[in-house]
Amino acid sequence: MELRQYLQIAKRWAWLLVLGLVLGAAGGYIGTTYQTPIYKSSTKILVSRSPEQNSTDFAYLNDQQLAQTYIQLLTTQPVLDAVSEKLGFSVKSDQISAQLVSNTQLIQLSVEDVDPDQAADICNTLVEELISQNEELQTSRFTTSEESLKAQLSQVEAQITTVQGEIADISEEALLAQREEVQSEIDKLGSQILEVQKEITEISPQAAQNDSKATTNLSPEKTSLLQEKQLRLEQLQSTLDFYQSIYLNLVGKGGSNLTGDNDQLNQLQSTLALYQEIYGNLLNSYESIRLARLQNTPNVVQVEVATPNYRPIRPQPLNNIGLGGAVGLMIAAGIVFLIEYLDDTIKTPDDITRLFDLPVIGYIAEMSQDKNGKGFVYVNEEPRSPVTEAFRSLRTNIEFAGVDQPLKTIMVASANPSEGKTTIAVNLAMVFAQNGKDVVIVDADLRRPKVHRFLGISNRAGLSDVFLNSRTRQAIERPWKDTKLSVITSGSLPPNPSELLASGRMLRFIESLKAEKEISIIDSPPFVVSDASVLASKVDGVILVIQPGKTHTDSIQAAVEQLTRVDAKVLGVVFNRIPRNRGYYYGGYHHYSQHYVYKGYDGYYGDYREESAKSASGNQRKTARSKIVRG
Repeated sequence: MELRQYLQIAKRWAWLLVLGLVLGAAGGYIGTTYQTPIYKSSTKILVSRSPEQNSTDFAYLNDQQLAQTYIQLLTTQPVLDAVSEKLGFSVKSDQISAQLVSNTQLIQLSVEDVDPDQAADICNTLVEELISQNEELQTSRFTTSEESLKAQLSQVEAQITTVQGEIADISEEALLAQREEVQSEIDKLGSQILEVQKEITEISPQAAQNDSKATTNLSPEKTSLLQEKQLRLEQLQSTLDFYQSIYLNLVGKGGSNLTGDNDQLNQLQSTLALYQEIYGNLLNSYESIRLARLQNTPNVVQVEVATPNYRPIRPQPLNNIGLGGAVGLMIAAGIVFLIEYLDDTIKTPDDITRLFDLPVIGYIAEMSQDKNGKGFVYVNEEPRSPVTEAFRSLRTNIEFAGVDQPLKTIMVASANPSEGKTTIAVNLAMVFAQNGKDVVIVDADLRRPKVHRFLGISNRAGLSDVFLNSRTRQAIERPWKDTKLSVITSGSLPPNPSELLASGRMLRFIESLKAEKEISIIDSPPFVVSDASVLASKVDGVILVIQPGKTHTDSIQAAVEQLTRVDAKVLGVVFNRIPRNRGYYYGGYHHYSQHYVYKGYDGYYGDYREESAKSASGNQRKTARSKIVRG
């Protein structure tokens, strides 16, 4: 469809589109009023690695992965349980959202809750618990080494105390006990060294062989663990060396026992010095382990404290109303599209031209009828109305169609019943009569005749009497009032109208009309019966009446096909009962309504209506009308 057609459809269904928009917006507003307000509080967290780890080639990638790890850690159940316990109310994971700020190491943490203060408290407590959990996780990696070193420091302290006591009380038994204790410690250290070497081999075989490229292909976690094990191995080896020196000092050169008090004193003092040196070495190792733990622990820092935000993020009335209106408008547009897609009725003159290649020769708007429905011919009662001018335009178009071959018999038909063909036939016959022509209107609808009702005359004798009672045309023809219009009604309804209309007598009847009348208007049955096709082949021209918005395309197609089969001459199509408030139906009629209403005739016609209304009798009314018409 062209853009103009879309605009016409939008204009035609504007009420439904506006209704959908209003209902959708109202639904959005009502839904907003029933929603519980939700508040949001946010904070930012900085997550960074130690300087030693950030010096690698993959530092940026590692930082991104680390930040994503802590985003997942925020919604783990242990963290949520700890936060719920601290705050005294339940915290759920669906309240929490976290995302990495683009091209940074910052994490944007947001919490939603029905209470703005609770949202801020949850946000800040989550950060605190994350920092606490981070420290616990990293500390657990070095716990074994630290505890072992603490135990050894305590042991060495006890041994230093013992040696100091033995110095005060030198004896052979004390030296032997001291030597046994040192031997036991040497054996223990040897076992621990073997165990650590085995763990290093499992982490990296190259590291066990002192390969300098041992850590090249290891992940950051394994590299940190390997560093811890190597520090532990160096500490154990250094301690073992000291204990071996102490043992050699205790057994003396060649393994001989010490006998002199001075020699014993010197030996114990030497042993004490070695113990003190071991203690210092263990203390240094302990500090190295703590330093390694701190260096391998990622830093988690809260950049800004979350504060309550008392403006709810949901619902958003304007957004909901706009979204509801848009949805309602889309639904209404969908309904309109579906109706238009399923609607195959004729709506515009372009439809007739495009689908059937027929001209539209008349545009007749809706017209009022007399209250009793009898004896009321619109063009006779309302001579200056736009509708009457439209009938005169139709008369002119028909006259132009008969320039080369005069049209004396014109059949008015419709595709379906109740489309106003009789109204068109009667008023068209009257405008021809008003033009000074000798006109007869024939009601050839022998199934549902209506001409006699429009003209307010009897239907006792008519066309059917020509066939059944052999009456002449002059016998059944009657003049109507004081006009040049005469009428032949249908008469009694025969059982076989198609056969009568197709008979030779009907052909002779039409020929007599052509010979004696200037114009003969024949009101025929609709094309749903075969009567119309029979008559169409006998007349000079056919006018097809349709009602826009009601007549279906397939009905017109069937009528056109019947007219084509009987080789009938179709003068054109007349749009009837065009709604006055539907501009998209007007087409050519719009020209007449604009010209005669807005150029001054409407005021003249209004004066006529006012004067006519004041007339009490029929004669006074006729006199008033004739004075105004003559001007």
